[in-house]
Amino acid sequence: MRTFTVAAAAVTAAALLSLGTASVARAESLERPCTTAPEAQWLSLDALKAKVEAQGYTVQKAKLKRACGEIYARDKDGARTELFVDPTSGEIVAVERD
Repeated sequence: MRTFTVAAAAVTAAALLSLGTASVARAESLERPCTTAPEAQWLSLDALKAKVEAQGYTVQKAKLKRACGEIYARDKDGARTELFVDPTSGEIVAVERD
């Protein structure tokens, strides 16, 4: 019985560690700027949404934050995604999936 308890504790610890790592990775991606270009060179939020939609995403919400376009959308399969977009080009630089 003791072996089961130790094994269960090890599995639980590993699961908690992996959850902690995932949340840290997500938090870091929100802090990363997508460009260092001045705002005068950025596309409008509507233009960024149009570029993302042209790639097959359905935009639900969008905002500019910390020199990065953050776009909440559904992909072609309907999965929820958060896209991080370079506001100067509309290039998707990172994707987070739920």
